[in-house]
Amino acid sequence: MAMSKSAEELALQRKVKVMAKLFASGCKTESELQSLSMEAILQIQGITMDDLRTIMALQKSVKNRSLFSYLGGGEDEQSGQNQ
Repeated sequence: MAMSKSAEELALQRKVKVMAKLFASGCKTESELQSLSMEAILQIQGITMDDLRTIMALQKSVKNRSLFSYLGGGEDEQSGQNQ
């Protein structure tokens, strides 16, 4: 019997799909991600408003050095200490 995917698995899949769009558009490093402007993001093929929210969250998590926690759906214990 096939098991349905959990909400966490679906959320991770959405994040990975957005990252694939970023990679396909030529954005392959953290510094390139951080330097993306709103105009540049909107020019990426197939970007939706949900994707835009995900990209902004990715930018924030990279800046805060909490990317792994963001992708896993968890909270970073050090996020309050690094600010």
